[in-house]
Amino acid sequence: MKFTLSWLHDHLETEASVETLTETLTDLGLEVEGVADPAATLGAFRICKVIEAVQHPNADRLRVCRVATYPGGPGSTMVEVQVVCGAPNARTGLVGVFAPVGTHVPGTGVDLKPGNLRGVDSNGMLCSERELLLSDDHDGIIDLPEDAPLGARFIDYKGLNDPVIEIKITPNRPDALGIHGIARDLAARGLGKLKAPQLPEIAGHFPSPIKVEISDELKAKGCPHFAGRLIRGVKNGPSPEWLQTRLKSIGLRPISTLVDITNYFTFAYNRPLHVFDADKVAGGVLRIAAAKGGEEFLALDGKTYTLSAGQMVISDDNGVESLAGIMGGEASGCTDDTVNVFLESAFWDPITIATTGRALKINSDARYRFERGVDPAFTLPGLDMAAQMIVDLCGGEASAVVQDGAALDTKRAYKLNPARVISLVGMEIPEAEQRQTLTALGFQMNGLMATPPSWRPDVLGEADLVEEVARIASLAKLKGAPMARVVPGVPRPILTPLQQREKAARRQIAALGYNECVTYSFIDSKSAALFGGGSDAVRIENPISSEMSHLRPDLLPGLLAAAARNQARGFMDLALFEVGPVFTGGEPGDQQLQATGILVGSAAPRDTHGSRRLVDVFDAKADVEAVLATLGAPAKVQISRKVAGWWHPGRSGAIGLGPNTMATFGEVHPRILAEMDVKGPVVAFTVLIANVPQPKVKTPTRPALAISALQAVERDFAFVVGAEVESLTAVNAAQGADKALIESVRVFDQFTGPKAEAQMGEGKKSIALTVRLQPGEKTLTDAEIEAVSAKIVEKVTKATGGTLR
Repeated sequence: MKFTLSWLHDHLETEASVETLTETLTDLGLEVEGVADPAATLGAFRICKVIEAVQHPNADRLRVCRVATYPGGPGSTMVEVQVVCGAPNARTGLVGVFAPVGTHVPGTGVDLKPGNLRGVDSNGMLCSERELLLSDDHDGIIDLPEDAPLGARFIDYKGLNDPVIEIKITPNRPDALGIHGIARDLAARGLGKLKAPQLPEIAGHFPSPIKVEISDELKAKGCPHFAGRLIRGVKNGPSPEWLQTRLKSIGLRPISTLVDITNYFTFAYNRPLHVFDADKVAGGVLRIAAAKGGEEFLALDGKTYTLSAGQMVISDDNGVESLAGIMGGEASGCTDDTVNVFLESAFWDPITIATTGRALKINSDARYRFERGVDPAFTLPGLDMAAQMIVDLCGGEASAVVQDGAALDTKRAYKLNPARVISLVGMEIPEAEQRQTLTALGFQMNGLMATPPSWRPDVLGEADLVEEVARIASLAKLKGAPMARVVPGVPRPILTPLQQREKAARRQIAALGYNECVTYSFIDSKSAALFGGGSDAVRIENPISSEMSHLRPDLLPGLLAAAARNQARGFMDLALFEVGPVFTGGEPGDQQLQATGILVGSAAPRDTHGSRRLVDVFDAKADVEAVLATLGAPAKVQISRKVAGWWHPGRSGAIGLGPNTMATFGEVHPRILAEMDVKGPVVAFTVLIANVPQPKVKTPTRPALAISALQAVERDFAFVVGAEVESLTAVNAAQGADKALIESVRVFDQFTGPKAEAQMGEGKKSIALTVRLQPGEKTLTDAEIEAVSAKIVEKVTKATGGTLR
């Protein structure tokens, strides 16, 4: 965003220097990227007079000029200089602009040196406008009126000694895309008084012959408000010099009075406008609707664009006349022959404008502002102000306003907490000063309730009120101070229990040999769908790229993508992990904290003993059990096969307690690996940290080690069961026979295959279990052991449908 000092003075009464203004702007959050001082580049060019201009003796197109210069300024001693000039308008008596030897000419990029042209010495230059970067005119040298003060600096005479300030605008400050908004911030800081815009009251002299109409599907969001006036009897042509100077100073090329006025309001008030040649509008109605797709549109930049379905356009009976909020069309553009114009002012939805502009790759000042947000309440005032300027500069008379829709209702209020402001900012800012700051920025104060102005769509809560107060108060005034200790003794923990467990999980997984990754929380829709996501609830409205369109439903896609990139570079054996949030929806409760690790390739490098092997499900199981133990999970848990579809159905499991799933482990499904372009096998684990129960004892010390002094008893059982029965079913059943007495149950043998079926029957197998009984109070008697054994047999046979072998 560029503006000149004099243009800023149109909106702000201030005597502050450029240095003070630039320092303040940066402190306010409007970072100054540069200041262009014309005196630094054009200060050496002074007004001179050609005393005599004669034909060059050796060149037909050159003249030898005797030039009267005044290096010391007006009234100083005259110095006569000889200059060889090739301009056709060089003549005796001409008052022009002289550049002495040693001057840097910005239009040519050279430093002037004494020269000799066709045998005649030349010491300096008579300059054209292009050589001073004032225009593209190079047909002749600058020709000034005879009463121009000789010896004066040209920039002072032409009013060009006007510093140009360029600031960086963050996306949350669309109001600063207008000079009036910048002036408002400076006035709130105390650097002057804001000049309120003069809102004219224009009575419509006649009803507008052109009507406007917004389609129903766009009125709700795409274009809530569209207004316009017809102004008849205008005379278009070059704009006044003051207006051209304003636009040229910020790098814009003046086109005509009508177009220059719309550009003026774009930069002065962040209010883009557009003018149609009313005589070229067919049918008498401008319609705002969505393109059907395939329409061809010749824009004002001279390029033809093919529109896609859904893109907003303004059309008449001839077709598309303007790409809404982005660029007008050649068909209805204004020329010097324009007599009647239709001036439009509208509010366009930022997302719709950004989507269309990005798809068509059109960058314009209007798009830049509409996609960040303009003031919806300024639609009609901006229309009236521009209509008044057109009447003042081009003549004519204005019609009554025609409009469809209405300005958006942006009213919302948030409570200002003065004590909270002081606490967060760390500065003593009196309540009265806080209220005064918000009032100066346009907020309406009703007690402690602050209503943001319509031009501040970024203010969405109490925190934004704090930011505004701190910004105007200046964070540069903050002074370091030690934090006061409220209660003597050991301070309370800073981290929450979940944060502490997250830290513990991260350290444990790293200790197991995994390398930590930090991937984006955004993934592409295809990858998200592979892991149960990809719905509209987690779709990003304005994604960074097409590969980051959805919030991730799991950490596995990011880790698998990282594994694929490493494998593509020759790293085949990997151990990667990440701890971070995953999302099932867009609401606050739709977020979970996961700790996920993957093992890829071999479990050990090749060696002379041939111990190399591929990773398997038991590697993941061992690691996830270590993580759960670190988090304080109970030692006795349940393992089930109810896992998501991206896990291998026969080589994976879920660890939990009842319906609460704490972790999942196993091989990643080969289909998923093929989709993610990962060479397997890959085993992984995922821990849902919040689902791990908190330990019953929450003291920082470990509980006392409890070891029974009584002899443990082990009994072996073998059961004949169906070949389809899982060993886990038998283990869980045996474990449940006596939870207090049975310490552990494990499978030590399975007898399967043709030999087993030959002995036990077709479709049968044998499962052998070792059950360890650990008494706590007294040694077990034979009768007690037999009673527990009978209960184990009963439980297992009932659960598996088998028999004791």
